[in-house]
Amino acid sequence: MILALKLTFWLSLALVFYTYIGYGILLYIILKIKRLIWGTPLEPNLPLDDRLLPDVTLMICAYNEQDIIAEKMDNIRQLDYPAEHLTVMWVTDGSNDQSNELLSQYPEVKLVFSPERRGKAAAMQHGLRENKAGIVVFTDANTMLNAAAIKEIVRQMKKMDVSCVSGEKRVAARTKGETAAEGEGLYWKYESTLKRWDSELYSAMGAAGELFAVKMEHYVPAPSNALLDDFMMSMLIVKNGHRIAYTSEAYAMEYGSADLQEESKRKRRIAAGGLQSIWWLRSLMNPFKHPKVAFQFVSHRVLRWSITPIALLLLIPLNILLVWQGAGLVYDVILFLQIAFYLMAAVGYILSKMGRPSKLLNIPGYFIFMNVNVFRGMAYLRTHKTSGTWEKARRG
Repeated sequence: MILALKLTFWLSLALVFYTYIGYGILLYIILKIKRLIWGTPLEPNLPLDDRLLPDVTLMICAYNEQDIIAEKMDNIRQLDYPAEHLTVMWVTDGSNDQSNELLSQYPEVKLVFSPERRGKAAAMQHGLRENKAGIVVFTDANTMLNAAAIKEIVRQMKKMDVSCVSGEKRVAARTKGETAAEGEGLYWKYESTLKRWDSELYSAMGAAGELFAVKMEHYVPAPSNALLDDFMMSMLIVKNGHRIAYTSEAYAMEYGSADLQEESKRKRRIAAGGLQSIWWLRSLMNPFKHPKVAFQFVSHRVLRWSITPIALLLLIPLNILLVWQGAGLVYDVILFLQIAFYLMAAVGYILSKMGRPSKLLNIPGYFIFMNVNVFRGMAYLRTHKTSGTWEKARRG
């Protein structure tokens, strides 16, 4: 009995460690060895003459975004890409506010409207039917791009076998101490590092909807009921033998969620979409058919969206049982560390509610918050698996 408990405990602990820390360490070591053997690959260059740049469509799929349109259009007009090669397309999916009227005031905008709200994946497909460019860059209405973003994406597309480019997501807090925004920002800094290393090893494992691009010759539509349309679209490109490049030189800046309740809306939808995507992309876990992708996909995505949160949940009761049975000092120490970690998260949550947040204590709090929402995502998927629409999270 005690041997089985010990084995289950150590397997669970190893799984949690590998998913959140170990995979990053392993990637770092592999890349160090790879650079020593093969060196650093040369980066492609863009033509010096802007007239030789390819045609690009910048697509914004939006639902009732009238409040952000002026700011977004100001941002678009600051992009460093020749206007004659850039089509700005807004796809308003079932919007019933003043979005269409406001967008009609911008002569450079190509407006595609659907009176019925069918979800972002359906809106993307609607917009792409009207597209003429070879490269389409997708971004959200509430994210602001750096001026060089489009050129950097086009440059990345020149790399061998690259048919999708993922830009970097950056999260800002409007005011100091916003727990949801600061926690999300710390998470995305770590996530961005993993994506960059994934890309260098072979391919990034998916793209985020804030900023990504596809070559239309290799585009595969995501299912219309996809909860993570951007992730599915990008990974279907990988499934067909092409790569996703990741670059921090093209980035999208947005404010974090207004509070943890709003952030929970995002996290449970992402967790639900992750589970949905794992099933649809299950063939990518075959190491005989996709050796590199299987290693990266399982390590970076599958584990954190499926069995690792369960392993994390098991650690406390398993640890208590082992201590109760006198399994040894090491289990006493680990139980103490676990309790301390959860207490830090609880104190951090209480302090944030009191208006005295701690940046240090936000880390354990946000970690637990993410994993709790994986379980909430399982329930969310049962009620949303037939529809690609969702409730937007209110930003800070």
